[in-house]
Amino acid sequence: MEKGLLENTGKPLDHWVKVVKDSKIEKHKAIIDFLKAEHGFTYGFANFVAMKARKADAASHDPDDLLTNQYSGKEQLKHIYEKLMMEISKFGNDITRTPKKDSVSMIRKKQFALIKPATKTRIDLGLKLKGKPTTERLGDSGPFGTMCTHRVQLTEVNEVDQELLDWLKEAYEGAQ
Repeated sequence: MEKGLLENTGKPLDHWVKVVKDSKIEKHKAIIDFLKAEHGFTYGFANFVAMKARKADAASHDPDDLLTNQYSGKEQLKHIYEKLMMEISKFGNDITRTPKKDSVSMIRKKQFALIKPATKTRIDLGLKLKGKPTTERLGDSGPFGTMCTHRVQLTEVNEVDQELLDWLKEAYEGAQ
């Protein structure tokens, strides 16, 4: 992608990341729309640059600082996050934890879960479980849109139970 970007635009990835940073646009879709409208990008290249620009932004912050900020004012939820991390780490050593500004992505070859302190009293756990029907507890993706297929709302650490762990494991196994 990076080579194709240079061939198609005559400018390297670093240039386009700087253009995105200078635009002060932070939302992924808004960055894509900006690059397509203002610079004639195709969706694929716009998405690539948006991902690189946003990762560069997240990488410029210490992961521990990102987590501290996510749980600022929501400290009572941190134990749910820690329990999820402990359990997910048991699935395998091929998992990458990627803290972002407002969430943490769990990635194998693809993202399989997203942990987001959604309110002061609730964590939303997004899961990728293609083709799995929703239930009262395993809801639709809600605000996660296409990033996840399902969402489980957690307010207490004891909700990280076997049923939830089975769904997490299924999502992990589907991300090969």
